Amino acid sequence: MHRPGPADRRVDRVQRIDLPTHNSVFGSLPRLTANQLVDATERVNLYGRGGAAFPFSRKLQSVMQSARQRRKRIVILVNATEGEPGSAKDRMLLLRSPYLVLGGALIAARALQAREIVIGVTRTDMARSINSAASAEPDLRRLVRVVMVPDRFVTGEGGALVNALNGKTPVPPGRKVLPSDYGIHDLPTLLSNAETYAQIAVLAMLGPEGYASTGTRDEPGTTLLTVGGSADRPAVVEVPFGLPLGEVLDLCSASPADGVLVGGYHGMWLPAATAYAVPVSREGLAAVGGTLGSGIVLPIGDGTCPLGEVSRIASYLAGESAGQCGPCKLGLPAIARALAALIDGSGGIEALDVARRSAAGVNGRGACSHPDGVTRFVLSALDVFTEDLAAHVFHSACGRPVRGVLPLPAGPEQEVRQRLEVDWTRCHGHGLCAHLVPELIHLDAQGYPVILNIPVPAWLDRDAQQAVHMCPALALRLSNTTPTPNRTVPVTIPAPTLRTGLVGGASGSRRQITAG
Repeated sequence: MHRPGPADRRVDRVQRIDLPTHNSVFGSLPRLTANQLVDATERVNLYGRGGAAFPFSRKLQSVMQSARQRRKRIVILVNATEGEPGSAKDRMLLLRSPYLVLGGALIAARALQAREIVIGVTRTDMARSINSAASAEPDLRRLVRVVMVPDRFVTGEGGALVNALNGKTPVPPGRKVLPSDYGIHDLPTLLSNAETYAQIAVLAMLGPEGYASTGTRDEPGTTLLTVGGSADRPAVVEVPFGLPLGEVLDLCSASPADGVLVGGYHGMWLPAATAYAVPVSREGLAAVGGTLGSGIVLPIGDGTCPLGEVSRIASYLAGESAGQCGPCKLGLPAIARALAALIDGSGGIEALDVARRSAAGVNGRGACSHPDGVTRFVLSALDVFTEDLAAHVFHSACGRPVRGVLPLPAGPEQEVRQRLEVDWTRCHGHGLCAHLVPELIHLDAQGYPVILNIPVPAWLDRDAQQAVHMCPALALRLSNTTPTPNRTVPVTIPAPTLRTGLVGGASGSRRQITAG
């Protein structure tokens, strides 16, 4: 295997790795048969890095079986939508080392004799990067097609991406439809996220034994984590499985006084002490009730109100519902309203009860995984932030401001969206608006409207407009608002001493990663 020399330049040292540099660092791309690819991924227990953690060898076998039975060609689909606001790992790979992702997709395409590699993105800079990289390599230029899809939380779900690429509404399908059977244009489709394909490239270049030289016996290799929140050095880092999460937190100068969210906004909050001791692995996190998810780690320090941060995100997640089922359409806004009342001091113990009951009513009843994920996020926060919760319930406030350290979407890719507002000089408390848009408006004890502080979801546009037109006092209106900038995770890599397969050479050696 090629061992990089003095000319070695990696993503932590350069802004972008071009094709000649990629070849000098990682070496040539091997060709594998379908059986060899299945065997290699099975030997290292490779699973998807998009959040669902499905064994990749089983995906390969399923799509191969479907193609044989239906006598259809296979399509390779790379999910690079990264709908989670706290995630930046796929963006880092495709902006700075695109040939790792493209190389893994090409290995799969050659093995499965696929004639098309489709890459779904939500950002124009990622689309430009992929097109530029593909145009420099003949095989990639012939196979790769980049498609832009709407930038929404639920768009990152695999079924929603397939729907978008098939010209349908980009929401998760209400029934279980496997892409391996009916994916793009109803063809058997091998779907996985960008990091997974990068892992395939590294596995092919190192071989199963080299790949398994780091990590644990049950979970070989490395994974990418996006560390943000209250960390002083937010970054994308590559870590071997089995490494204590505390080392990652220290690396990024994080002091999680209150807790750590692992797995993103469908993940679990962990107490700080638990987070420091837990190993970065599926098994380790499952043992403490957590999940690795899409590799998002968001510590919360003592400079912000943790429940206020949770309330912000719960309101955002309520607005990101696909609007396909009652538990999601009505239950998530109810949770968000209860948390908001708890934070502003108007709800007390009753708001806490509503939040818990609403979460229980939503869990396990949705058409997709979104309501279950939101329930997990909220209920784990109520279990972890007990001191802060007691302060809000019994004293109306905890004394700390909400600084907005948990990331929300903001930037040039986010379009202007409308919000409902009330002109209080006109409102007489008729209450009609709450009947027309119960997902966004409810009435307070005096019968006046309380509006959930989120943009109007696309699936509620018509109802919101109807409420505005039918308001007897002409007090309700829609206003255009641009997204407020929030703290985001820069695409940088700090200085750990970790095995460098994705962010360095494919030699398998342990080398120092310099600051990005």
